Amino acid sequence: MNATLKTITLLAAITLTACTSTEDKVNDLLERHMNAFVFVEGGSFMMGNPGLGWALGADSYPAHKVTLDSFSIQKYEVTQGDMDLFMEVTGYVSSYENYDKKRGDNPDRFAAKMPAPAAWADAKSFCQWVGKLSNKAINLPTEAQWEYAARSRGQMYRFATDTGEAVVDINMAQEAKKGIFDQSALPKVPGSFPPNPLGLYDMSGNATEWVLDNYQPDYYEHSPEHNPQGPKAAKTSGLKSGPTYHHKVSRGGRFYDFWGNTTVSRLDKPQELMGLDTGFRCVMQN
Repeated sequence: MNATLKTITLLAAITLTACTSTEDKVNDLLERHMNAFVFVEGGSFMMGNPGLGWALGADSYPAHKVTLDSFSIQKYEVTQGDMDLFMEVTGYVSSYENYDKKRGDNPDRFAAKMPAPAAWADAKSFCQWVGKLSNKAINLPTEAQWEYAARSRGQMYRFATDTGEAVVDINMAQEAKKGIFDQSALPKVPGSFPPNPLGLYDMSGNATEWVLDNYQPDYYEHSPEHNPQGPKAAKTSGLKSGPTYHHKVSRGGRFYDFWGNTTVSRLDKPQELMGLDTGFRCVMQN
């Protein structure tokens, strides 16, 4: 075999090995994600603040009846390692224009084992990619699905912990510096504390999780009972001379805000931006 043929053969072998390795990683990711789905039987519950001081915001009122079809939701928040593989394989570029800079400035927050920080469109795109690979209807959960699952099918659980209550460093992390975010504050690795009774981890007090719904502060006053999808139009913000931001809902509180991590607390965040406190998990329609 001449030198040129040896070189071509070697390059082909390297390419085949790389392709096989990537394919194996994707197959492993898909298997892990599909195995992480927990079935949630549908039913009715009173969504929102029950008037027991579970949330401070007026947007968590009024409590209102919601009836949901069955669905499945993932046990864990999606990790940065899996987000990295998605971006590598598909060539996906974050919708957040300062993604690379924020990542470079905060390497610990973007470690492979951590919950993936993501803009809303990035989180949605990841879930839909898993759906395409599995030929299943996979997306971000609706706000109603998220709360129903966090409260273990709508039970009166203030926190999405094993007991429904929060105990520092036993079933939820202690807040960072009196609830103020700083560069040293980090969420925990998904699965660090016991799950709620449905077997779902970190739905209170880790990364605040994106859901599908547009945000409007008065939506609970108008929400339909059956499978609500959120308001048609999002709240907007921004200066006249700058971009217009469209707000989505995130749920679950934040790792630096211990008492704000209840199952009924709502946060509105511009979908075009990406905070270091954000994360997400996926849902599958049955």
